[in-house]
Amino acid sequence: MDHPSPAADHAAGEPHLTRSDRLDRLPFTRQHGRLVVGSGTGWALDAMDVGLISFVMAALAREWDLSSTTLSWIASVGFIGMALGASIGGLLADRVGRRQVFALTLLIYGLATGAAALSWSVGALLVFRFLIGLGLGAELPVASTLVSEFAPARIRGRVVVALESFWAVGWLLAALIGYFVIPLSDDNGWRWALALGAVPAVYAVVVRYGLPESVRFLESRGRHDEAEAVVRRFEDSAGVESPTVPAEAARPAAPLPETPGPGALWAQTYRSRTLSLWLVWFGVNFAYYGAFIWIPTLLVASGLDLVKSFEYTLIITLAQLPGYAVAAVLVEVWGRRPTLSLFLGGSAVSALFFGSAGTGPEIIASGMALSFFNLGAWGALYAISPEVYPTVLRGTGTGWAAGFGRIASVLAPLSVPPLLALGDGNALLFGVFAGFFLLAAVATWGLPERRGEALEVDLTTVS
Repeated sequence: MDHPSPAADHAAGEPHLTRSDRLDRLPFTRQHGRLVVGSGTGWALDAMDVGLISFVMAALAREWDLSSTTLSWIASVGFIGMALGASIGGLLADRVGRRQVFALTLLIYGLATGAAALSWSVGALLVFRFLIGLGLGAELPVASTLVSEFAPARIRGRVVVALESFWAVGWLLAALIGYFVIPLSDDNGWRWALALGAVPAVYAVVVRYGLPESVRFLESRGRHDEAEAVVRRFEDSAGVESPTVPAEAARPAAPLPETPGPGALWAQTYRSRTLSLWLVWFGVNFAYYGAFIWIPTLLVASGLDLVKSFEYTLIITLAQLPGYAVAAVLVEVWGRRPTLSLFLGGSAVSALFFGSAGTGPEIIASGMALSFFNLGAWGALYAISPEVYPTVLRGTGTGWAAGFGRIASVLAPLSVPPLLALGDGNALLFGVFAGFFLLAAVATWGLPERRGEALEVDLTTVS
């Protein structure tokens, strides 16, 4: 953990420091920890829901005798909701606040997941999966934006990757539920698994009243007293003296511009970085969800029984956590772009090996490598995404990039059956996934490198 430097202590009373400067000079405090754990818990619950559907699909294929096409729609309809949710959630986050949207999305998808456990037909399950995706898609970019706006500049990437690592915790929970709960009942095991996914509806209350609102957002809305109170809470937690000047002295010299629409993402200044960010999100989503949503079902199709398939998937999932840990170090040592590009390249190579794996040890080894590199890439992507745009456009920009990426997550599960039909085994399928990983790796180099830099506040160059 970092400690405040003498320079930081000496600067405590300097009235010219903006609130953003005051947040950036702080060490990692207990308040930061509460924010990361609070947001990360919601993140883990999200991952648990997404992970559960991969196990539910394998169970439903047997219980309801569903075709691969029907199963692919069960997977993809949730991502249609996620695409809409990410775009709408980002816009709302820039207008009504990060915390408010975060809590609302947890409530929506928690209630919908509980309702999905009562599904009486494929049609009903599809409707509930869409609603689940709507809430889930909005939550992820909003949470990463909130955390990035509080994290000190010198460790911001590491903090956001730490947030993203909660995804591995949630996916591991899904694997444990899949392994221990679903096999308990031939008829209702998957229902009990989905019922556990309703926990976020309760946790939404904790988020609404327990997490702070973004200081940068509060300032952009002229709510300076609230912003000052939040900053002082973090300074008190660090033992750093707050300025004694009136709160008004820390206000921006000029008011921040009104929140622009998504068209501002394609203004000349941001056009190339928006294109690059959207391509990265598209490539990562296609390869990740195409592979990981289908892995348990593909393993069953290869001859493994349901329990053994879930066991392999559980072991493969364990490699996600060290992937995040290594990425969290490298984003601050090497930078966001080289780390993201390296992990995407590793994901491509791992996908090729997984596609040609035949024995149990080969499946596990290549699957663990795919988990390690792919989830490390996700951590780096969430670290760099909120840094691409200034405050008044940050939620919108991150949300629309995620929303565009979700189009790929819709297409990917649907592409699996025809790709399997064209190829002999899984080689062609995972070769395609490797190609999308490489596309994302190349697009990474069109993004700005913001390691150690303060987040942009003003949107002064949008035309």
